Amino acid sequence: MKMSKNILQRSKAVMVPNYEPLPVIPVKGKGCKIIDIDGNEYIDFTGGIAVLALGHCHPKIVEALRIQSEKLWHVSNYYTNIPAIELAELLCDLTFAEKVFFANSGSEVNEAALKLARRYSFDHFGIEKNKIISFHKSFHGRSLFTVTAGGQEKYRRGFGPLPPKILYSKCNDIENLKEVIDLDTCAVIMEPVMAEGGVINVDPTFVAEVRQLCDQFETLLIFDEVQTGVGRTGSLFAYQELGIVPDILTTAKALASGFPMGAMLTRTDIAESFQPGSHGSTFGGNPLAATIAKETLKIVAEPKFLTGVKQKRKLFETELDKINQDFPFMDFMSGKGLLLGCNLNNKFQGKGKKIMEKALEKNLMILIAGPDVIRFAPSLLIENEEIIEGLKRFKQTLKAIS
Repeated sequence: MKMSKNILQRSKAVMVPNYEPLPVIPVKGKGCKIIDIDGNEYIDFTGGIAVLALGHCHPKIVEALRIQSEKLWHVSNYYTNIPAIELAELLCDLTFAEKVFFANSGSEVNEAALKLARRYSFDHFGIEKNKIISFHKSFHGRSLFTVTAGGQEKYRRGFGPLPPKILYSKCNDIENLKEVIDLDTCAVIMEPVMAEGGVINVDPTFVAEVRQLCDQFETLLIFDEVQTGVGRTGSLFAYQELGIVPDILTTAKALASGFPMGAMLTRTDIAESFQPGSHGSTFGGNPLAATIAKETLKIVAEPKFLTGVKQKRKLFETELDKINQDFPFMDFMSGKGLLLGCNLNNKFQGKGKKIMEKALEKNLMILIAGPDVIRFAPSLLIENEEIIEGLKRFKQTLKAIS
């Protein structure tokens, strides 16, 4: 612990204080295990916040990185590169997409999606069709445009003036959306599961009704699958199990197994509004990131792999129900696949952060989604034994808190 304290002091001395690091310094990871600088081993239920779909240092990803690192790391966007083309082809083969744009993060691809929606509407309908509708409790990134599009005022406070013509509706309330949407609306942006806002499930019927309204008002529907994409819900992308096709889809986080990479997917007719010079990214789609993303997608897209995600979800639910019967701590579970939320009951209301911190003392890493929701987003390859052992430590954590 002495070494961890020393590192944290060094961090505090030089880092902008926008983060509040926990008292653990990870130095090595393998699969679903992390070792810290003091030699302690942890079970990782965080997956780097839904990033490490294949866990830490998956051998096929390590090998793909090694091979490409000896060939070509980066070229400017004056040129294309073969790994980026192959990745785009694979994404188009696996999804509704006909065209792909690469960037480095969820914020950046959501920024691209929102800009594209406004540019497309400008090109086809004129300058007045520029309203964007988001949903309360949503989260779409940290750039000024995307943080405004997010439906959480706490992330926008103090950064004004904010981009105009962004409105908010109530999720799962189609009548409320009908009051906001009109012919001047260029886009509706939504998450299939509202992860950061509390792991809130979006009703499939509501999604279908949103699609119908977007069609009625000639409005583009954007799916933010930054967190739900790349197998997290048990489908390659959540829209595929909903049976509703968006006009634009964004994905990042797990796309390149922890290497910075994001992708915006869309149709050809919409993509035409991004002509040379209209948008770009210095590092987006560089050969290293594209190679890793391609290898990640090839693994995750296998039907057996995705079936395994759903099976592991059932094990989580079974074990958490047992804990809740013996030691009531939650009102209900939410989320899909291995994006799972435990909504705390009255006894534990407001104690999410305290539970997260106490779990570290039991050598378990977990997440929160606000003060009242415990969030699990582990590797999609987590072993059943690791789930059971991790939840055993979670139960010990709850007992220690109470």
